[in-house]
Amino acid sequence: MPTIRALLAAARPLLVATSFGAPPREAALLLGHVLGLSEAQVLARGEAEVPAVAEARFRELLARRLTGEPAAYLLGEREFWRRPFLVDSRVLIPRPETEHVVEEALAAPLPERPWILDVGTGSGILAVTLALEIPGSRAVAADLSPGALAVAAKNARRLGAAERVSLVGTDLTAGLDLARFDLVVSNPPYIDLGDAPSLSPEVRDFEPALALFAPGCGDSVLARLFAQCAALRSEVRLVVEIGCGQLAAARRRAAASGLELIRVREDYAGIPRVLVLRRGRG
Repeated sequence: MPTIRALLAAARPLLVATSFGAPPREAALLLGHVLGLSEAQVLARGEAEVPAVAEARFRELLARRLTGEPAAYLLGEREFWRRPFLVDSRVLIPRPETEHVVEEALAAPLPERPWILDVGTGSGILAVTLALEIPGSRAVAADLSPGALAVAAKNARRLGAAERVSLVGTDLTAGLDLARFDLVVSNPPYIDLGDAPSLSPEVRDFEPALALFAPGCGDSVLARLFAQCAALRSEVRLVVEIGCGQLAAARRRAAASGLELIRVREDYAGIPRVLVLRRGRG
């Protein structure tokens, strides 16, 4: 039987050689997933032998990773705001940049026991996180995808937010009474389909197109969301993630919908990524 050290030594160069530059540490993550060990435990037990069944499973996962299938899907989860969220091919993989949406939402002025709407909830990272972080809050998690809602429901139950998160199958905010909400958050589809060839195969070939691409042009979903948010009560905030290069268009769309842009948050690369908007008076 091969040792842990031998399997890792053989797998790491294969990961590095991929066209998308998979991190070599993923070898230990995948092997740990198979063995039921943490990454640190795997690295500390280098001379331990790996049973044949576990070796075969590891090689299967590694082969899938080498084709571009994201490690988060193979592992079945990704951390967001210090919590492990279940993910699979029905939902986007949480990105660190989306934590800026949480930061801005937590900074928003809210009444006691606020109602929060998460538009396009996906795996539920925003709805569940805010429901758990804001005392007394209730969240409505809306998504057009039944598969995404199923994943979000699992995450709400698993992380202890099931009683505070309600799931709704709808297109953006259709059928919802926006006047009841004290805060709206969203990470909507904002990639132009024409930009698909420039995406990493990890994203383009494996993550759900419905959650990635905006029909027509990259800011088409933003435009619809902004127009619908004209029904918010005065002063209620919308915190939304946007794509690279979309700030100017988002400003125009917001102004046309009676939304005031009060803050632009840059991501870790210095790209305008999160907008904080407020429903104007009147």
